[in-house]
Amino acid sequence: MSQAPHDEFRDYVAARRPALLRAAMILTGDRVEAEDLLQAALANTYRAWGRIKDRTAMDGYVRRAMVNTQISWWRRRKFEIYPTDELPDQPVDDHTRRSEMHDALGRALARLPERQRAAVILRYYEDMSETEIAEVLGVSVGTVKSTVSRAVAKLRDDDALDLDFPDTP
Repeated sequence: MSQAPHDEFRDYVAARRPALLRAAMILTGDRVEAEDLLQAALANTYRAWGRIKDRTAMDGYVRRAMVNTQISWWRRRKFEIYPTDELPDQPVDDHTRRSEMHDALGRALARLPERQRAAVILRYYEDMSETEIAEVLGVSVGTVKSTVSRAVAKLRDDDALDLDFPDTP
């Protein structure tokens, strides 16, 4: 017996939301805007759910909806921005600094043993639970916990990550 369309959509969103949110973060550069963008794209996708025949292409459909929505938002914002002689009080985002931190993290991850690197990536990049990671790696949940713990400890001690990270609120 097949699922009702809204149940099928709910299951899709539950399974793919973390990956889709990461894509939205790349598009917006801001967590709150990314959540708004993903929500808008999922609303559009839900309205078209019955017309979408190829369920294997859903991620591409949602990503395209995010891009289209983001472009619409950019166009609308363009009319809301007015030039001024006054400088804003907020500091400008330093993309160079963020890139340096990203590169340093990539180098540090590359130095981890394969299982530790896989566990960290699955846990923090793919947002998988310890149980899901255990299934993927074919190990026990306890092994996942200790592997991630040791990997994070190594990353904290790694000299390549000795950047002066700004404090987060």
